[in-house]
Amino acid sequence: MKTPGVNTASEKPRGRPRSFDRDKALLRALDIFWRKGFEPASVAELCEAMEINPPSLYSAFGNKAKLFMEAVSYYEKVYWKATWERLEEVENIHQAIDNFFSESADILLSPSAPCGCMVVLAAINVSQESADVVKAVSVLRQEGKDLFEKRLTRAVREKQLPADTNTAALATVLNTLLEGMSIEAKDGATLRSLKTTGQYATGLLPANK
Repeated sequence: MKTPGVNTASEKPRGRPRSFDRDKALLRALDIFWRKGFEPASVAELCEAMEINPPSLYSAFGNKAKLFMEAVSYYEKVYWKATWERLEEVENIHQAIDNFFSESADILLSPSAPCGCMVVLAAINVSQESADVVKAVSVLRQEGKDLFEKRLTRAVREKQLPADTNTAALATVLNTLLEGMSIEAKDGATLRSLKTTGQYATGLLPANK
């Protein structure tokens, strides 16, 4: 008979383990989401990877959708935030774009990160029943376009690009190239081939007349 308030040795502890490391748990969840995608990834697989039980997952993150969104946000902050910031810091637009895509190739094939961009790969074919995930990933994708457009608009203002440059369309093209590189990375592209692809980004910038 169980003594009230005392766990037997065979019982699993409730809640998160004392050694729970949220960042480590998010990284492990990222790996599952990257390999499986959002919907195919089961709570059981996520719990096994994070070394927690389902009640702990729900207690720490709310549900699978919220875990996914936090994991993607963590991925963006850890692996991409500094690269986007450097895009803004480099004065010459051609050098800024060239550096950005070279660094992107490094990130997309980094051994410490999921291979290929989480925003592109883990949320493909998410059903409308997961509306919160669809919306959150759409917002993140739009943020990439917005950051490209902001940098291109500055280049127009500084007369590094023609005054009639369609910055919104060009930002979409650059973002599409970045997403394509992510798929190439997932399909086994080498770092050299991915960097070569990225070098074409500056060729998309219109020349001053």
